[in-house]
Amino acid sequence: MGWVQQVRRLKRVSFLIVRDRRGLTQVVVDDPVLVAAVEHLGNESVVTVVGTAIASDQAPGGVEVRAASVEVVSGAATPPFDLFRPALDLPLPTLLDHAPLSLRHRRRQATLRVAAASVHGFRTALDAREFVAIQTPKLVEAAAEGGANVFPVSYFGRPAYLAQSPQLYKQIMVGVFERVYEVGPVFRAEPHDTPRHLNEYVSLDAEMGFIADHRDVMATLRETLAGMLGAVSERAGACLDLLGVVPPALPEVIPSVSFEEALGIVSAALGEDLRAEPDLAPAHERVLGEWAEHEHGSAWLFVTGYPMA
Repeated sequence: MGWVQQVRRLKRVSFLIVRDRRGLTQVVVDDPVLVAAVEHLGNESVVTVVGTAIASDQAPGGVEVRAASVEVVSGAATPPFDLFRPALDLPLPTLLDHAPLSLRHRRRQATLRVAAASVHGFRTALDAREFVAIQTPKLVEAAAEGGANVFPVSYFGRPAYLAQSPQLYKQIMVGVFERVYEVGPVFRAEPHDTPRHLNEYVSLDAEMGFIADHRDVMATLRETLAGMLGAVSERAGACLDLLGVVPPALPEVIPSVSFEEALGIVSAALGEDLRAEPDLAPAHERVLGEWAEHEHGSAWLFVTGYPMA
């Protein structure tokens, strides 16, 4: 059973490309009665096919099905765009207006599968290190990180806010379980127009107690990243190929520099004296990324010793 992604009709035979959770299957319909039955079948109709699977180098996935029966479970009107095209080059409003359809495109699916695999790797890596998953409130009485960028809501006539961060609850639960993590939404009332300003996103949070110093945290983070990258390669490798994405290699030891060293590297690269800067701007981080790649062959870099805010 699956969705008809595309129908190719010849004089005496029709080919259905049927999509399900595993991918695409080519169905060959050559019985005259069945050919007539699928003559007006629209893309995205749901069908149940019974037939014989045959190896075929020319079919998607290397297998095609010779149909003995085709049952139309649910017919569909002609979609406003073709999902079988390699790319869905449509304006954002069109994609959003037709999200139930546009999300079915294989590139959109691939992006979501990569995200799902990365979250699976995050959970698995931390579970293996005896972290406990927690679920924290998303309606809170006070802002967790200052009050300027919160969404206020009315909680039965009382003021409340959408949670900016699970930080307070993580710290509480470290006192219960020692090691905790959460995968959940956070909300920030700020313009949703850059990668650094998202008013809603899924946050991957972890907190651990009884550490010697920040190096314990860095080691745990490195192992968690390894788990996430491994899960993406294992569970969504075909999606990466489709998207043309090569995950960054993770070294056995992620290089690190102090905040002062980082400012020195950026100052030398940009020809400016930035040693008094209290923070790293996005342009500074790009310089550091290029430096880490050039000096250490690493797409990853720790900056330690940030000034206390």
